[in-house]
Amino acid sequence: MIQNLKNQTMIKKFFVSILVIVFAFNINVKADEGMWFLAFINKNYDQMKAMGFKLSPKDIYDINHSSMKDAVVSLDGGSCTAELVSPYGLLLTNHHCGFGEIQAHSSVEHDYLTDGFWAKTKAEELSNPDKTVTFLVRMEDVSDKVNAMLNDKMTEKERELAIRKIFEKIQKEAIGDTHYEALVRSFFKGNNFYLFVYETFKDVRLVGAPPSSIGKFGGDTDNWMWPRHTGDFSMFRVYTGPDGKPADYSPDNIPYKSKHFFPISIKGVKENDFAMTMGYPARTNRYLTSWGVEETIENENNIRIKIGDVKRVILKKYMDKDEKIRIQYSD
Repeated sequence: MIQNLKNQTMIKKFFVSILVIVFAFNINVKADEGMWFLAFINKNYDQMKAMGFKLSPKDIYDINHSSMKDAVVSLDGGSCTAELVSPYGLLLTNHHCGFGEIQAHSSVEHDYLTDGFWAKTKAEELSNPDKTVTFLVRMEDVSDKVNAMLNDKMTEKERELAIRKIFEKIQKEAIGDTHYEALVRSFFKGNNFYLFVYETFKDVRLVGAPPSSIGKFGGDTDNWMWPRHTGDFSMFRVYTGPDGKPADYSPDNIPYKSKHFFPISIKGVKENDFAMTMGYPARTNRYLTSWGVEETIENENNIRIKIGDVKRVILKKYMDKDEKIRIQYSD
């Protein structure tokens, strides 16, 4: 998808497996907000080119050659986004996206949360058994295939069962006997259906992270209240089996050979430069009714906040008394 915003854009990254683009510009034109899929980037290319985009649509999404989609990955099933920044599987992501791993490797003797961590060699990189990195292989509009098996006479239950069977059939056909994964998702309240084919790697190692005083400066409160002034990053590396395919952790594994990666530039940017970000954001409820918004704000959120406040007071009481407990309950 592509989301076009005129000014600063904030995207939450929770449990969604759809790759999205945000492109931002600071010129005196009307903002054209919306969301579009990568596979249909051609529909927006002329507009992007007029804003200063200098690449081609195939540089963003191409299933036959390497493209930007091959450098943007989903972490842990969609909880975060990361990007490849080297030919050898080095990943850059947010500090909070690696916080759980930093915490898991921390102890009173080696408090990486407080002091930070940097592997000086690949041998010093730390393995993380439950960490995954997922690449988008391709996507396809399968709305016609799904809708052809549905009719208006079906009950809601019949429709649900029919869709489930169609999804399973499409997913199975999409991957055959490969190691890929396939997922069909519905969009726009069940009016459109899209197939996504993925490749997931399970050997992901922590390379480095700054101290929390830098990576999480201001905490979660400032994160949602103010513009960021934070060194909000951590780094991982993807490993594969000797054959280049996904494999469980092994000392014999090798760094992932990146099909595409983003070189880091220290030149900076200037006013009115075209800027584009690809990632895996949260689902949107932009069409929620006013009553739905009121229900969320006045009821759901209030209850969650009150329960969370009670929990935090209890946890903080014991975390402040013991360094080991502080580390254990930091995540």
